[in-house]
Amino acid sequence: MTDQLQPLPGEFLLYETEDGRTRVECRFVADTLWLPQAGMAELFQTSKQNVAKHLKAIFAEGELRPEAVVNQWLTTASDGKNYRVAYYSLEAILAVGYRVRSPRGTQFRRWATERLAEYLVKGFTLDDERLKNPPVAGSAVPDRFDELLERIRDIRASERRMYLRVREIFSMAADYSPTLPETTQFFRFIQNKLHFAVTGKTAAELIAERADSRQPNMGLTTWKSGSVQKADVTVAKNYLRESEISELNRIVTMWLDFAEDQARRRKEVFLKDWAERLDAFLTFNERDVLTGAGRISKKQADAHAENQYEQFAVQRRALLEAEGADANVRALEDAAKALPKPGKSSRKRK
Repeated sequence: MTDQLQPLPGEFLLYETEDGRTRVECRFVADTLWLPQAGMAELFQTSKQNVAKHLKAIFAEGELRPEAVVNQWLTTASDGKNYRVAYYSLEAILAVGYRVRSPRGTQFRRWATERLAEYLVKGFTLDDERLKNPPVAGSAVPDRFDELLERIRDIRASERRMYLRVREIFSMAADYSPTLPETTQFFRFIQNKLHFAVTGKTAAELIAERADSRQPNMGLTTWKSGSVQKADVTVAKNYLRESEISELNRIVTMWLDFAEDQARRRKEVFLKDWAERLDAFLTFNERDVLTGAGRISKKQADAHAENQYEQFAVQRRALLEAEGADANVRALEDAAKALPKPGKSSRKRK
């Protein structure tokens, strides 16, 4: 609850375009949007009582917690007095939209189903119109385009995605053969040059220098599941700091675009030419260029990382067991405190 006057204005727009498509636009202020029950009733063209009924059911069923999505603001009424009015966040607005029975509610659910289906089929959904038409300078509405670009760069620079893309580009080389072990080795060679351009270290050197059982999470900054696993510790990118990841993503994206352009022009290129072109590309971008294979092999780096992981896993297991023992002791103490205390016994004197 707050004594602030009603929240900064935001809008939830639900409308049909000229070509019959439904569009939903949220005009956020400071990354948030709040509506009172009356605002939701107007949005979905239903009664305020109906909105209240759905909100009550949403909270009773545990779909949302009131303390997370409801806030009280002072709102100035037509009589000039301030009254406390409950405002509901975007999550609550969407939950009501899924339940309300009205033509407007049906229109909203059709739109939401289309977006969800697109996400499940493609793995993403985009508001193209919003991204093509950014807010004007000075607008309070945030522009998420840079965030989208950063996420795309990160995806393109992922080891699996990059390998597939590089293999596709290399397949246009005159001497490319997908069965040759040299092809995989050449990918590692390219990957090493890109890592070195950003960090001054090859992938193997990064792993060997940063895999440390004494460090939190063994020195890793990212990993796949909820905790660090053995498969995570032999991936060089998992040790990169945030600034290094951002820099690597940018350089990989630029190089993939450059390499694809070179390949699409259908000039006869051999695999060895790609190494020379990568060096020229890095030099042009004023990056350090790796010469040779580095000071340590990938096999040596992986062995070191796996050894460190074994030590790390033992320490982590001991820590979890100690935390579990402490939790059991506290639970027993709490249970003992909850037991009724024995009354004082008194003997009658004869």
